[in-house]
Amino acid sequence: MTVEAERRPLADPYSRSSRPWLISLAAAGLASATVATAAQGSGRFHWWAGFILIPAALIAASGGPLLARGGGRAFAGYVVACVGALAFVVGALLMFGAMGKGWPLLVVLPCLAVAGTYRWRALHPLARGLHRAVALLALTGALVGVTLQLLHARVIHLETGWWGGFMILAGVIVLGNAAELARYRMPYRLQAITLLVGPSVVAILLGLRFLRGW
Repeated sequence: MTVEAERRPLADPYSRSSRPWLISLAAAGLASATVATAAQGSGRFHWWAGFILIPAALIAASGGPLLARGGGRAFAGYVVACVGALAFVVGALLMFGAMGKGWPLLVVLPCLAVAGTYRWRALHPLARGLHRAVALLALTGALVGVTLQLLHARVIHLETGWWGGFMILAGVIVLGNAAELARYRMPYRLQAITLLVGPSVVAILLGLRFLRGW
């Protein structure tokens, strides 16, 4: 009994550290198998895309354990997982032979990856405000990609100049973050607010111009 009791604490750390790897590798294998099976069933299977699909799945899986550890390694794991996921989508599109139809996804996914960092907030108000603006602008970029996908698939039809609405939204986001920075007393506050207000006003005016077709 004493020997077994001494062995358990030694085995537990190894089992806990290997669990994220096993889960990530299982998810990567399942995703790769699902895409390959679906491509074969569709009759548009391009086997050579597997040389992109499988390595990309493994790269994305390697970011999972770093995310599970948390702390400073979580950000590195997030970046690795996002890069791998983006390459995986490229491989999936190539395997289906659908790059011409699904290319707007390559606009959506990087933007979502940047927007996903919204909750990682810096301590300094200036850095936090700038990061919040970048994350929300990335979310706007993802909406642009979704709109492009719907237009490319002919699900919706928009008049020329529709992108002006997204430019106005981006300007409002930056302007709102400039107003948020005005609440804090810190060095270079006025300079930071000026740098945010100027481009936001220009973006809003250009958006109105495109929407109205001036």
